[in-house]
Amino acid sequence: MTYFNEFGQARLGWNIGTPSSGGGSTVDTDAQAFITAASITDSTQQSAINTLVTQLKTYGIWTKLKAVYPFVGGTASQHKFNLKDPRDLDAAYRLVFNGGWTHSSTGAQPNGTTGYADTKLIPSVNYPTVSGISIGFYSRTNIAQTSNDIGIYTSDIKALAIQTRWTDNKIYSQCYRDPNPYSIITSNTDSSGLFTLSRTSTTSLKQFRNSSVIGTSTTSMGGSIPTSAICLSNNGTNGSYSSREQAFAFIGNGLSDAETANFYTAVQTFQTTLGRQV
Repeated sequence: MTYFNEFGQARLGWNIGTPSSGGGSTVDTDAQAFITAASITDSTQQSAINTLVTQLKTYGIWTKLKAVYPFVGGTASQHKFNLKDPRDLDAAYRLVFNGGWTHSSTGAQPNGTTGYADTKLIPSVNYPTVSGISIGFYSRTNIAQTSNDIGIYTSDIKALAIQTRWTDNKIYSQCYRDPNPYSIITSNTDSSGLFTLSRTSTTSLKQFRNSSVIGTSTTSMGGSIPTSAICLSNNGTNGSYSSREQAFAFIGNGLSDAETANFYTAVQTFQTTLGRQV
């Protein structure tokens, strides 16, 4: 196995989990747990995972995340694992892929007609109050289409979603309806990059692209928490399938503007190390 130095860089001849005689430090234990579960053997991918975890911890974001899907390894059996809890269990929120997907070193791409992934994470179970939640994904595809990229729809008052670039070149975001079916609607002509929707209170909801705020709602929330699991590339119903390639996805507690900017820095570093950044 490959060992890393304190900067998350691979060092040949070192063994993961064993301190080196050259003064390096061991790989983060959470990173190692994922590397082992997902059978990540490539040294660059191992280094990218280790750096991602250590940066998220340094920024104080790691504990705010419930599910992180880095889509590293290139296969469905590797892409399914949750970095936060890499057990192969529904309770660990590992993905269950349905329909048509293409898995590669650059991410996981649904076919736009049947492909979606069930996270098994139900908002009403994990978020007893409506004041703090965030969802997001990293898209490598710039296309306008009638699709939902991450979320869950039960009804207009129980909806959580990012519809990144509709055919009218707008991004539609939903978070428990305030007061209309869509919480934020704003122009967007580029569906590539990291999209984050973050609610930090009942009157503060923001949509980000990369590290920039592109939409805000301060209207008092008027809906309720969804009781079905969040999905990727679909809204939990039989429609709105996406064909955008996902290179990262996550679900967490509400993130501030500064935390979202730091989160983007960590994720973009991860993507750049893997040579698949946009």
